[in-house]
Amino acid sequence: MVFFNGRFVPAEQAVVSAFDRGFLYGDGLFETLRVMNGVPLRWDAHWRRFALGLQRLDLTVPWLPEYLRANAANLSHHNQLPDALLRLTISRGVGERGYSPRGADAPTFIMSLHPAPVLTAEPKCVKLRTASLRLPVGDWLSGCKTANKLLQVVARAEAEAAGADEALLLNPRDEVTEATSANLFWIEGDTVHTTPLTTGALPGVTRADVLALCRALGVTANETVADLARLCRADGCFLTSSAVGVVAVTELDGAVMSSVPLFTRLHTALLASWREESA
Repeated sequence: MVFFNGRFVPAEQAVVSAFDRGFLYGDGLFETLRVMNGVPLRWDAHWRRFALGLQRLDLTVPWLPEYLRANAANLSHHNQLPDALLRLTISRGVGERGYSPRGADAPTFIMSLHPAPVLTAEPKCVKLRTASLRLPVGDWLSGCKTANKLLQVVARAEAEAAGADEALLLNPRDEVTEATSANLFWIEGDTVHTTPLTTGALPGVTRADVLALCRALGVTANETVADLARLCRADGCFLTSSAVGVVAVTELDGAVMSSVPLFTRLHTALLASWREESA
């Protein structure tokens, strides 16, 4: 079952027009969050980012966020999926032919559930490969999750073709930014670093949670501009996402990256906060 334009319907009935602008142009937004014990985690933080995107794209959802949150929980119950990934998707809907959004005044909105990666005591491990494509700097669209992610799709395909699991994105200034679906962190000595949003990185919800956990645990954490050479010299590197929490990078462009005990410490603290929220 999915929540499709205000109704619960079987997934096969949740169809959109061939002229929907989300299909034609990627004219829309999405948000993905973890559901644990039937509770959509960090709903308010995800909704704030989603609402910012709605404002920037001049889109409107005709339901209050509290109503949608309740129906996200109902969706988990209907599908008997207490632990899952919840995706919110909105497109501008059908309008006139061409790029102009005129006439597209009936957005398509869907909430759907998907199997979630299994959470383990130790962080998941990935191999990272630097992408040839560059992430723009100063693009206000980078602050929200638009439905047009072709750059990330191509970058991930490149990485997988090279035997890696994820792609590392740089910007035109040769600064490291993020992975295609996760924020980037690295460790130098006793200090945790992450890329500032000015590099083009997405303001990740789990990124913010990990920075807050560092402060709570007495770990120094900085937003730092870095190039690929600095990242390669780091004592360790990890990614963060709402799907799996902390992910350890074991290889970068074919070179082995060290594992650091702090990875597990942060991962454990993050999972504990998730379980507390879902209790």
